[in-house]
Amino acid sequence: MSAVIGSLAGRTGRSLDEWLALVGSSGIDPLDQNAVRRWLRAEHGVPQNSQWAIADAAAQAAGWVRPSLDDYIDRQYSGAKAALRPIYDTLAAAIRQLGDDVTVEGRGGYTPFVRGRQFAAIAAAARDRVDLGLRFTDPPSSGRLAASTGPGQATHKIALRGLADVDDEVRHLVKLAYDQNP
Repeated sequence: MSAVIGSLAGRTGRSLDEWLALVGSSGIDPLDQNAVRRWLRAEHGVPQNSQWAIADAAAQAAGWVRPSLDDYIDRQYSGAKAALRPIYDTLAAAIRQLGDDVTVEGRGGYTPFVRGRQFAAIAAAARDRVDLGLRFTDPPSSGRLAASTGPGQATHKIALRGLADVDDEVRHLVKLAYDQNP
């Protein structure tokens, strides 16, 4: 984000402060980041990464506070999907144990796991299913893997309906995805 903000004036002709003033005078609610991004694209032709940086900064200037990682995860596994939380917790613990270079990021609809680039993502896909997305550069042969375009940057996914589904094969497939995405 800081690299995008640092290059904003060169890429768009305006500094972040100038964009914030423009958003403020536009009449658009700065807390509606989607509306701000649409406006930036439609009215000013602002590139996508710059849209995100400006909209995020405008929302924060208006008092929005980015949710913590725990907040994102708690929201994903609440209500009808609360019973899926043990599947997430078991998978997340197994993924984190792969190495000190694994980072976890917060997103509204899924949780990405990154090592240089995203190699796994976990999503509470339905009331009775967690999807484990894995990114492979050389997909292994497994009847458990389905081709996928998500969650996250996944090339394949595995549907998990209970803790018993988080077995040795799933752990092995996660390790392969980790190894293929240094």
